[in-house]
Amino acid sequence: MTAPHDPAPASGRAGGPDPTTSRPMVPPAPPAHHPTAAPGSAAHDSGAGAGAVGSRSGQGPAEALGGLGGSWSWLLGAAVATIVPGILVLVWPDETLHVLAVLVGLHLLVLGGFRFVAAFARPDHGERFPGLLIAVLYVVAGVLCLRNPLQTITALALIVGMVWLVTGLLALYTAMSAKDLPHRGLLLGAAVLGVVAGVVVLALPAESARALTRLLGLWLVLLGLAEGAVALAGRAALGRASARRAAAR
Repeated sequence: MTAPHDPAPASGRAGGPDPTTSRPMVPPAPPAHHPTAAPGSAAHDSGAGAGAVGSRSGQGPAEALGGLGGSWSWLLGAAVATIVPGILVLVWPDETLHVLAVLVGLHLLVLGGFRFVAAFARPDHGERFPGLLIAVLYVVAGVLCLRNPLQTITALALIVGMVWLVTGLLALYTAMSAKDLPHRGLLLGAAVLGVVAGVVVLALPAESARALTRLLGLWLVLLGLAEGAVALAGRAALGRASARRAAAR
């Protein structure tokens, strides 16, 4: 008689787990950040927003103004804004003092805007200060001319002469002290011309609006031509630099 067969423990059956002692499998937690987040989700939107902010913050306002103010086309625009009023007052010298004051005031305001942007072309903050001061002087003088266009001939000549003298001296200082300044000789010539223009307007009082108109018109054309020469010299230098880079490739 054989002994009764003792059944095998449940844990040994077919190598399977014991239902009474086994624990259910816990699925792995999803990653905190999925590289392929669906469009429209919070993760996707935050990543896209960060990239957009990074691309927009690559260039600040000062760098953008510096790139614009240092271009030869911007300098040429300032020269045109100086030549055109000079030609107008020379073509119509019989206009009244009121018209002359308004025209000169608008010219000074526009040129102040050009000078403000051009000041950011210098990378050094210390070198920007004279340019910003020139822009402020132009704007203040333009406001003074427009505020009281019926002022006397002496007052108008005093405003314009002082602006040309002070801005010429500041431009002369910048041309002599700035580092790595291209076309330093042309800039020195334009600055000296501005100083001479201011001295002439202040030292030779005009007895009539016609005489003052001719004097201001002549100096505006000369100053505009000097600024145009600086702008065209910058364009030529840029073309030579581009040609050298192309030849190096």
